[in-house]
Amino acid sequence: MDVLASQWHYAWQIMPSLFDGIKMTLSLFFFTLIGSIPLGIIVGLGRASKFKPIRNILGIYVWIMRGTPLLLQLIFVFYGLPIVGIVFQRYDAALFAFIINYAAYFAEIFRGGLQSIDRGQYESAKVLRLTYWQTIKKIVLPQVMKIVLPSIGNEVINLVKDSSLVYVIGLGDLLRAGNVATARDVTLLPLVLVGIGYLLLTAILTLIQHKVEQHYSYYK
Repeated sequence: MDVLASQWHYAWQIMPSLFDGIKMTLSLFFFTLIGSIPLGIIVGLGRASKFKPIRNILGIYVWIMRGTPLLLQLIFVFYGLPIVGIVFQRYDAALFAFIINYAAYFAEIFRGGLQSIDRGQYESAKVLRLTYWQTIKKIVLPQVMKIVLPSIGNEVINLVKDSSLVYVIGLGDLLRAGNVATARDVTLLPLVLVGIGYLLLTAILTLIQHKVEQHYSYYK
């Protein structure tokens, strides 16, 4: 009982540092989504456009972002770009790297969704005298969201786990907080608590994804 009590006492002692790590993880997570999803939609529209130069340029961007590790991109942005005079603070570097990386993945997801929409719906929108952007906003995107939600949900869950990569540029996320406590106190309990934290976050996101899919279920 004394051992169990001491473990609980130790867990409560390190909780503040773990919560600080969770705050960093959630901050990076939410701001990455806010930046990458709209950018991904724009790039996806460009990738699906008939204008070949834009389609090719965006294709190269997507190829580079998806073909190189996110860890390498983080290192390049924070440690590499200062060589050419472009300097980011640690958090800004992480956020920039995450946004441009995840936007590429979201772009391909949205491009696939856009291309699955029957062309006849665009023609019907023209008959109704809707502009291109009205057609995209009111007719196409709601249906695309229904199609791409499972894929987006998977990427969102991956984002929570990928956020642990920011340790490489010295940011204090959840995993870094657990590693510091483990190395200092020579115990695995902090890593166990970190694992529980990630499991809870992914469980909450999975539930939210399910609710959003139900919301769009009227599109058959």
